[in-house]
Amino acid sequence: MNMNLILYVQDQALSRDFYAMALGLAPRVDVPGMTEFEICPGCVLGLMPEAGIKRLLPSLPDPAGARGLPRAEVYLTVPDPAACHARALAAGARELSPLAARGWGHEAAYSLDRDGHVLAFARVL
Repeated sequence: MNMNLILYVQDQALSRDFYAMALGLAPRVDVPGMTEFEICPGCVLGLMPEAGIKRLLPSLPDPAGARGLPRAEVYLTVPDPAACHARALAAGARELSPLAARGWGHEAAYSLDRDGHVLAFARVL
């Protein structure tokens, strides 16, 4: 099984640049209407312009109406969450919570991207 997660974004190019820096990855696909990052084998994070999903599924509410609100969370377990979190902040994310031990056995840091998606970097304690 493969997994594709797609975030709806206001500006595909700005979000591509943000996630490339925050993830430390180059996109594997970057065409008008879709940018994809392979974040691990079989798992892809996609970025689709809000206008694209509005055209594809016009009966859904316009995602632009929720801009700035937490719309989704991308929670990634990585070897060095502090470094990843620092890259996200340097790329323009807003810090929500610094790296700290969490009650579920992870150490995690949280930030918010420009579209209102929560981005968390964590590792097992």
